[in-house]
Amino acid sequence: MVRKFPGRKTVVILAHALVGWALCAATIGISMQLVSLLGALIIHAIGAPIFFALVSWNYFTRFHLTSALKTAAIFVFTVIFLDFFLVALVIQRSLAMFASLLGTWIPFALIFGSTYLTGRWWEAMATQG
Repeated sequence: MVRKFPGRKTVVILAHALVGWALCAATIGISMQLVSLLGALIIHAIGAPIFFALVSWNYFTRFHLTSALKTAAIFVFTVIFLDFFLVALVIQRSLAMFASLLGTWIPFALIFGSTYLTGRWWEAMATQG
């Protein structure tokens, strides 16, 4: 039995969001070394919703501490926060990445959507049996 502690819910959901973000960061970082920038952005846009579907499936299966909507919002806002404060301001020292639909806004929307749909699917399966 897992002991509950104050802040457990926050730690669990943020840890999952961080894993998803790290997978996306690794994907963009590695693919930029292997293919063109456009190719890397396309790979990232394909990988991001897949990564977050897998991460959210793990979250909902093992913890399910928040609704699908709340989880999707927390995941995407965590990604936006890390992209803004760590990637844009610290690493790139530029906000130019936010001008790219394919580089940021489409993956953000896909992360939200895949997390939300995974959560809704899991909730539907849980009510069936």
